[in-house]
Amino acid sequence: MTSESGNRRFLSEINVIPLVDVVLVLLVIFMVTAPMLHRGLDITLPTSSSNTITAEERLVVTIKPDQTLFLGNDAISPIDLETKLRDAKTANPLVSVYLRADRTVPYGTVVLVMDAIKGAKIDRLGMVTGPKMEQMTNQNISDAS
Repeated sequence: MTSESGNRRFLSEINVIPLVDVVLVLLVIFMVTAPMLHRGLDITLPTSSSNTITAEERLVVTIKPDQTLFLGNDAISPIDLETKLRDAKTANPLVSVYLRADRTVPYGTVVLVMDAIKGAKIDRLGMVTGPKMEQMTNQNISDAS
């Protein structure tokens, strides 16, 4: 009996195949769900090299290329915009508004929306821009010449 138990050897290695299977399944799940986590409205933002606004409680007003207005992800009329912003200002006096406008939107439309924001007595207004690309800057300088 002693000789039988002496010939047995214990398996002291870890089987990593189930671990690899679980990790690959988790990777696939994250790859599928990550693009769906945040979906905003598709617009082309102008660029800027400065970003002076810090993250805090804020409202986002978006002007799409067809000049439709959105407060967050909800469509809103220009008349209702100021009323909703006043309500937000009453609820939180330190509310900030970020204005996102497509670069093709006429300047007058942007000014009218900014006027509605200021009419709601909101002083904290930021303009959302995309990152500045060096190549685009050089192209704009050559176009201006």
